[in-house]
Amino acid sequence: MFKYLFDRTASLVGLLVLLPILIVISFLIKVKMPGGPVIFTQRRVGRNGQLFTMYKFRSMTVSHSGSSVSVAGESRITPFGSILRKYKLDELPELWNVLKGDMSFVGPRPDVPGYADRLQGEDRLILKLRPGITGPASLKYANEEEILAQVSDPVKYNDEVIFPDKVRINLNYYHNHTFWGDIRLIFQTIFRSYELAEIPK
Repeated sequence: MFKYLFDRTASLVGLLVLLPILIVISFLIKVKMPGGPVIFTQRRVGRNGQLFTMYKFRSMTVSHSGSSVSVAGESRITPFGSILRKYKLDELPELWNVLKGDMSFVGPRPDVPGYADRLQGEDRLILKLRPGITGPASLKYANEEEILAQVSDPVKYNDEVIFPDKVRINLNYYHNHTFWGDIRLIFQTIFRSYELAEIPK
């Protein structure tokens, strides 16, 4: 309950404090990526397997066909969008999801239905958690797009290496998370003080 109250209060304060930045980013998206919406929406799997709509700043071209696995440098990501993604600014609208109660500041990243459906057995305990903007798996794979850009088959590498490792990390988080541990993860996210996964050689 305390974590839930913290999430709701901090997200409201964050939205109010960051409002000027949100407005500037929205304006720049309209100028640099015309012809499409400012906000990108996508259905994700939330707590207890319930679907919700997640909000992000749009970082890709409007008309593109591609998988849910993103790779650094791919053509569907716009130049300005790559800047937003590099500094995680595209995720600022998720504060609205936290305020609504769909998400938490800290927790497993919400998957699209196809990936969440792969969770089996004890791994499904992860779905008891409210998904987060950041978390231990998110921090380890903050350079995920760069990693995928270095492999010959990004989707296969994601499915066979990254996704299972994230599941392991998130299950460990489920069993061991604490409020003060979450606060530490938030500060690690803000100050980018964490160890990244190694890029395959």
